[in-house]
Amino acid sequence: MSELVKLHYDVDGNDFSAAGEASMKIKKELRNLGFPQDIIRRIAIAVYEGEINMVIHADGGTADVSVGLDEIDITLADKGPGIPDVEKAMQKGWSTASEEVRSAGFGAGMGLPNMKKNTDEMEIETEVGVGTTIHMKVYVA
Repeated sequence: MSELVKLHYDVDGNDFSAAGEASMKIKKELRNLGFPQDIIRRIAIAVYEGEINMVIHADGGTADVSVGLDEIDITLADKGPGIPDVEKAMQKGWSTASEEVRSAGFGAGMGLPNMKKNTDEMEIETEVGVGTTIHMKVYVA
């Protein structure tokens, strides 16, 4: 991968209104670099879903993006509670979000499925009590 840009964002876990800032900044940067709109949309959705999950479940985390000519690599990492059952968490509609979070319109259980749907590759590394790291890749060419 011939690297064009490396981006890093901290995701504040205490502020739902700030969730989405990283995805908006990444979207803007990719637009400035001339990437196709469909690629930008897919990446923005995947990162946004990850940001929301970090706010809901993990008290924040980080988003790192490596932009190359042929692919865009995304790593989302947190030090939250970890995911006890990844297979279950990948099922559409399954969620451990609190009722308060759900009543605010979040936590519908579509985050991980939407992340997988909008990327070409996705790998989840998680350990209960330690945190979760999600690696995603979107091929450009």
